Amino acid sequence: MITRRHLMAAGGALAGAAAFGGTGTAAGLKQLRVGFGQKAISANLINLLIGETLGYNAAEGFTVKGMAIGGNANVQVAVERGDVDIGVGVPSFGLPLLAKGQWGKMLNFYEYTYPYKWDVAVKPGSKIKSYQDLKGHNIGVSDFGGTEYPVTKNVLRSIGIDPERDVKWTAVGNGSQAGVALERGAIDALAYYDTGFGQIEAAGIKLAFLPRPAHLPMIGGQFLMAKDEFLAKDKALAVGYGRSVAKASVFILANPTAGVEAFLKMYPETAPRGSSGAAAVTAMMTEISRRIRLYEPPYAGAKMGSINPVEFTTEAKMNNYKLGDLKTYYTNDLIAAINDFDAAKIQAQAKAYKA
Repeated sequence: MITRRHLMAAGGALAGAAAFGGTGTAAGLKQLRVGFGQKAISANLINLLIGETLGYNAAEGFTVKGMAIGGNANVQVAVERGDVDIGVGVPSFGLPLLAKGQWGKMLNFYEYTYPYKWDVAVKPGSKIKSYQDLKGHNIGVSDFGGTEYPVTKNVLRSIGIDPERDVKWTAVGNGSQAGVALERGAIDALAYYDTGFGQIEAAGIKLAFLPRPAHLPMIGGQFLMAKDEFLAKDKALAVGYGRSVAKASVFILANPTAGVEAFLKMYPETAPRGSSGAAAVTAMMTEISRRIRLYEPPYAGAKMGSINPVEFTTEAKMNNYKLGDLKTYYTNDLIAAINDFDAAKIQAQAKAYKA
């Protein structure tokens, strides 16, 4: 379980955080610091970042400084300390703190990726054909700070497999490195997330995905979170960034290729090694194809970015967490304002976009 001690230990890693500013602070624009729980900027952040090059951020009066700070626990620390204004929040790290009464004065206010984005893959031809077959085998994860680790443990627990005793876990690294570990037999199966599998497939490594269990728990969404103080003092910035992300999500859904082109225009270094131009776009399209399906809420009538607390209570029940008042953990109060834009106009922009 994540505790306050773990978070304070994570604070030491913030000094080495990598910052990626799309444009720097332009005249008359405020700088908004946004923290991500990973070691480098990659395509899984596309809807959080292309608002910069598409003009959505400037329209709201700010420019984004994206900060990759190495892990989800680090993001918790950075938001709490005020080192970033907005950070990516994940329930697998936040809910244990809430259950122990150690959640800080922060709120998740926008869900930018909905469940469910994790899978388990094996080598083609493997004797492992289902999640039930994973019992007694070695499952790889990128690292033990990645979200695929606690989420997959929860899924195994839900089908009667003890994730602490019935399987072995091995950290194998990110991207194609994880795929190579599977290909060479260092692990029997790989638990990973959508865009991570996309990187592996883009590298030419073949995967066979296990069928997801029936009644997969709707857990593991990703959120924008900020301190209560920031949301009160700089509400317009929070709404503006949420609206930028919502617009970017609509843009990508309308024209994924244009979204990738906009992202590569900002971060050409994220293109797969050895690729450029059309090849880079194709490879990144493979990487994000599963993720973009998760931008819209899977709940009838829900607005973009709205939060369904059942996701939290489901995860808490699976882990025997006794949660406090969820009103201290999330809010939907900004969602109506965030969605106050013309989606059809954004879709038209996407279809006409030229990099």
